[in-house]
Amino acid sequence: MRTHFCGLIDESMVGRTVTLCGWADVARDLGGLCFIDLRDHEGIVQVVAEPSDAEGNADVVTTAAKVGYEDCLRVTGTVRRRESVNPKIRTGQVEVVATAIEVLNKAEPLPFHHHENPGEDIRLKYRYLDLRSPEMQRRMRTRTKLVAALRRWLDARDFQDIETPILTKATPEGARDFLVPARMHEGEFYALPQSPQLFKQILMMAGFDRYYQIARCFRDEALRADRQLEFTQLDMEFAWVDEAIVQDTVEQMMQDVFREVVGVELGAFPRMTWAEAMRRYGSDKPDLRIALELVDVDDQVRGSQFKVFTDVAGVDGLRVCALRIPGGAALSRKQIDEYAAHAAKYGAKGLAYAKIGEDGAVNSPVAKFFDEAAFAALLQHVGASNGDIVFFGAGAYNTVSDFMGAVRLKAGKDFGLVEDGWKPLWVTDFPMFEFDDEAQRYVALHHPFTAPAVDDIDDLRANARTATSRGYDMVLNGNEIGGGSIRIHRPRMQAAVFELLGIGAEEQQAKFGFLLDALKYGAPPHGGIAFGIDRIAALMAGTESIRDVIAFPKTTTAQCLMTGAPSPIEDAQLAEVHVAVRPKAQPAA
Repeated sequence: MRTHFCGLIDESMVGRTVTLCGWADVARDLGGLCFIDLRDHEGIVQVVAEPSDAEGNADVVTTAAKVGYEDCLRVTGTVRRRESVNPKIRTGQVEVVATAIEVLNKAEPLPFHHHENPGEDIRLKYRYLDLRSPEMQRRMRTRTKLVAALRRWLDARDFQDIETPILTKATPEGARDFLVPARMHEGEFYALPQSPQLFKQILMMAGFDRYYQIARCFRDEALRADRQLEFTQLDMEFAWVDEAIVQDTVEQMMQDVFREVVGVELGAFPRMTWAEAMRRYGSDKPDLRIALELVDVDDQVRGSQFKVFTDVAGVDGLRVCALRIPGGAALSRKQIDEYAAHAAKYGAKGLAYAKIGEDGAVNSPVAKFFDEAAFAALLQHVGASNGDIVFFGAGAYNTVSDFMGAVRLKAGKDFGLVEDGWKPLWVTDFPMFEFDDEAQRYVALHHPFTAPAVDDIDDLRANARTATSRGYDMVLNGNEIGGGSIRIHRPRMQAAVFELLGIGAEEQQAKFGFLLDALKYGAPPHGGIAFGIDRIAALMAGTESIRDVIAFPKTTTAQCLMTGAPSPIEDAQLAEVHVAVRPKAQPAA
């Protein structure tokens, strides 16, 4: 139907006849002279319908005058140079003088125009119109280029692309499973995979050495800007490796892929332990573009009369720390309260502060609990200068780290302290377990197949609270884009980890028997990593929401506004899969 793409017409085609297909982005009738900006996925070119003595030309002008926004057109014409160049578009040196215009499909009045910046609910309901916009086309093409570049890189290095099941066994991996009733097995269910974790480990045991898959994964969990119920990850696994081999390999991959897709040089990836990241930045995915750091002040507050600090200072598992914000003394009391409210979302019970005026005067509700010299020494330790504000946090170590880390990010954005560019990082040596106080048991920080840093089972059991794992995350500009670990490859160690997680021998066999069996027959040392394709694509495309790089995403309430999913199912169809919907419980009178 066409000879060329709209956005690729250039000066080399002057004098040639072309046929183009696309949508009318703009149509202007100047009374016998009509201009149409014709758009396809490659861009826009200006089409001109003008009076001439050519036979049939009057029909061209008449048709052009009736063209409306988003009408679907086929245009044939001659390329010529434009008298008034448009430097804003790639085709701005030329235009197409129409000799024929065919309206392939007339568009009814649209629910929104692309330039109107409609709300996300409208965009998602009419996703086919939203995806037609140049910006969404650019974002989705970036994602396509990313996936293609990753495949080329991996294929060239003998990684095998192997598919794993979508209908599989329910296993506890951190989030709720999506369950699928098995029609042929009454009362039994498949689960959609949260990741291909167990299958890729078994592939290593099966001798495939290097595996990858662009895998669809499913997790029934609360949604946010960087999380969806169904998502895509680059899943990788290596046999006969340690951490350094995995990290060095995928670091080179990311450097090469970013260079190819978006022309970015990521440079070397520094390595930082989890403990250091939490201490300095209050986050296990620190944004290194923000130079602000947390400073521990336990020693500097011990002699004060402020019990919020003194009850915490120096106590194991607790923390008192400070964050200096250059220029922060300009914050009003209302703005300081907004910071306190922001910190409260992450567990803060309060946010103490000290403002240092341009004249050096200190304004702080906690200064009265210190003698003057001690408070001055505290501010000096933090590095505070005239015009700064210092925020303080005290309490449980992880909670304080979380809310002070959140304050750090907010301050970085509010005060324009986020540097341009790209800051990659490896975070290593994660804790092996977290202790769930409510359930009074350990939970795996990554997943239960992550190898501990120690090989001795008795050592792991004796020091479970402080044990570190062989896990690692790749972080870019404050986003975790990949996470992995060296896996447990000995059956006794895997059974011991299950026991520490409260998974008894009978449950181990019921849920993981196939894995434990496979480990018995010469399983090699192995490890891997999984990268979030959606998150990487969003970073490359310059957007904060992964919904902008997913063709048909769900809302934060887990709905597809375009199709109406999820939706009720008729009783007859439910009966075929041995399922009945229980009526909602009625509230007590």
